[in-house]
Amino acid sequence: MDKKFNVLIIGGGLAGMFIALNLPKEIKIAMVMKDTKDIANSELAQGGIAAELTKNDEALKKHIEDTLTAGSNINDLDATKTLVYEASENIEKLMEFGVEFDKDKEGHLLLAQEGGHRGRRILRAGGDATGREIMRALKKRIVEKENVTIFEETMATDLIIKDNKCIGATLIDKDNNMFDCIASRTVIATGGLGAVYKNSTNPKIATGDGIAMAYRANVECENLEFIQFHPTGFYTEEDGQKFLISEAVRGEGAQLKNVDGERFMGKYDKRMELAPRDIVSQSIYREMYDTWSDHVYLDITFESKEFLMERFPTIYNKILQYGIHMESDFIPVAPVEHFSCGGIKIDLNGKTNLENLYANGECACSGVHGANRLASNSLLECVVFGNRIAEDIKKSDLTIPNVEPKTHSVTHKMFSFHPIRSEIRDVMDKYVGIVRSEEGLEIAKKIIGRHFKNLSKTLVHSHYYYETLNMATTAMMIIEAAIKRKESVGCHYRVN
Repeated sequence: MDKKFNVLIIGGGLAGMFIALNLPKEIKIAMVMKDTKDIANSELAQGGIAAELTKNDEALKKHIEDTLTAGSNINDLDATKTLVYEASENIEKLMEFGVEFDKDKEGHLLLAQEGGHRGRRILRAGGDATGREIMRALKKRIVEKENVTIFEETMATDLIIKDNKCIGATLIDKDNNMFDCIASRTVIATGGLGAVYKNSTNPKIATGDGIAMAYRANVECENLEFIQFHPTGFYTEEDGQKFLISEAVRGEGAQLKNVDGERFMGKYDKRMELAPRDIVSQSIYREMYDTWSDHVYLDITFESKEFLMERFPTIYNKILQYGIHMESDFIPVAPVEHFSCGGIKIDLNGKTNLENLYANGECACSGVHGANRLASNSLLECVVFGNRIAEDIKKSDLTIPNVEPKTHSVTHKMFSFHPIRSEIRDVMDKYVGIVRSEEGLEIAKKIIGRHFKNLSKTLVHSHYYYETLNMATTAMMIIEAAIKRKESVGCHYRVN
């Protein structure tokens, strides 16, 4: 097995694949996927990808303004301008790679509206299956690239650093074989951290691995306190991964109603259901508190069954399994952890403060999201900055470091970390959720800090151990950032 490459990409979602597809065939690439190539957070994106496909400066400025407004104006302005102005060229690349966005009978792209957007600028595919369609097309192309070696069911545990430069990462496969992968350039594209919460739209593998690896390598991270809660996770009594009721449902006019059947968003924001996610989530939280309930309802019963089945086929069929008919029944929803607006700090070319290391996607912090992400800007961030990373790598000296990759001899012990993982999730849900207090954050810090300390001195070579360590690390980083930021802003809401 070859273990030396020009480029090592850690992560198999859109953020990683788009980089690989934009690099020439002469560049030898390794792509590490923690699960199989059929599972990635990008697959779950329903609403779409935000992009102004016009050269009209006023329209582009409105997208920038909407992004800044949603992010409480603490976004990085240069990064936000880059995101918006380079959207069109990267959407064209996606279509060249075979992505089939929804079009009308005349062949024009269909555009949707979502919360925080002043107009229709959301491209979609399969009605409400945009992520799945994008990943279908990209996976088809990636397996055809002979210069890409895919390591499935393999996890990166730590970065390898020599002379203050990143020269690859240590990997562990499904059989707990541990070995080094050496590369001239390394990209962290590991996705989110939702698994540190009891209820999240993220899959269970989203344990904050990339951010935790960066932390252990003293790579700068920022804005970890800004954890976005999606307002409308499908409510069930079971804990765990939650099904998402897309922002686009509200974009088509769906109304939020409390358990008494009363529409309530007018009490909180003049934009009603189309306010940015932080405001809608916090409003739902207040409404649930005032009505002694653990959910509210989404009402789109004014639309026909035919329209709903065509526009939202994924959602319609999923909730039908629970006996809910969108055309006649209210949909029970509640806010749920969804997206990390912060992460590994990067510049406009995706570079971190560690030489030869890049980051992209949800694990990165480009600054475009500020204190709260605007709906459907996440997929756009992956492709815009992914393309910039690819362009920067093309101009680099990709001579593979003259270092022999080690194969690590390990002793594997079947320790159970389930109680620790459960407590981390319980603590994060209870004290580091939509509403936070100084007292609660300090309680969380004490509990999580104990787990972090114990895990750090107990080395067990397995996926499960490293995931648990990464959960504790990332949770600790979120808590410490939340304690440090005293004011309420965006999706960081403090009562004291």
